[in-house]
Amino acid sequence: MIAAFWHRNGGRAAAILMLAASLQVNSAGQGALRDEIKTFHVQGNVHMLVGAGANIAVQVGPDGVLVVDTGTSAMRDDVLAAIRKLSNKTIRWVVNTSMDLDHTGGNAAVSQAGMTVNGNPADIMAHENVLARITESGRPSTDWPLKTFFEESRDFYFNGEAIFLHHIPSAHTDGDILVHFRGSDVVVAGDIFLTTTYPVVDLERGGGVEGFIAGLNKILDITVPKHLQEGGTYVIPGHGRVSDEADVVEYRDMVVILRDRIRDMIQRGMTLEQIKAARPALDYDARYGSDKGPWTTANFIEAVYRDLSRKK
Repeated sequence: MIAAFWHRNGGRAAAILMLAASLQVNSAGQGALRDEIKTFHVQGNVHMLVGAGANIAVQVGPDGVLVVDTGTSAMRDDVLAAIRKLSNKTIRWVVNTSMDLDHTGGNAAVSQAGMTVNGNPADIMAHENVLARITESGRPSTDWPLKTFFEESRDFYFNGEAIFLHHIPSAHTDGDILVHFRGSDVVVAGDIFLTTTYPVVDLERGGGVEGFIAGLNKILDITVPKHLQEGGTYVIPGHGRVSDEADVVEYRDMVVILRDRIRDMIQRGMTLEQIKAARPALDYDARYGSDKGPWTTANFIEAVYRDLSRKK
């Protein structure tokens, strides 16, 4: 639901929607990339960069620049150029919502282009599980988020507003966080919320469907709609267009409905192949489904099946 965004931002919500479609970005961030980064002002201090893999959020203000996710390594120079067009202030913070390469591939470049008040490269912050998985993968230390936290939430103050980092255990992975800019009234959801595909449940890295639902409910706890459920708090998804609370409600309800359908089929003794043949997601496939690419409808159904079966 983005009508309020249209009225308040000169139609930019529609532009974001059309651009997201043209980029053909998929849930795993491996879709076609354009050579040009597009920048959109969301509201308050927060802007969104589209075209570097996962969506990137940039908060600008008198204290400097904070960047949420850094896109792919291949787009690092374009990302830095887009950030510089928004502000000539120093990049002070980088925050990672997960360990995925389409979210963290530009970590080294963005961090080293910035500086802390002590003269070191800009700090990279994430949940400690992200650091553990990035180091296990053998990536260079310049990519590592060395400012980590293990609590349910972490908060700090920057550019005139409170910023909250909320860890969502076992959603897309076990290291996902939501970033809430309280003054700007913007939530950066990472891959916990997408407008382009079914949830990517990465079981091998600690993901789970129940955690996805918990993460979406956490977003709904934070967001507040404006008139007629339109506008208010805006949500930047990991991939896709800027959304509001009503969009997240629709996505959450879809995940709950499909979880319940698949769980019921498991309880009736159906095999994975029988469940796939029954097409439990048929009524949502036109919106979120795909038969090809790195994350298909079949991948989603299998992940939910495996997750629920092991819990059973």
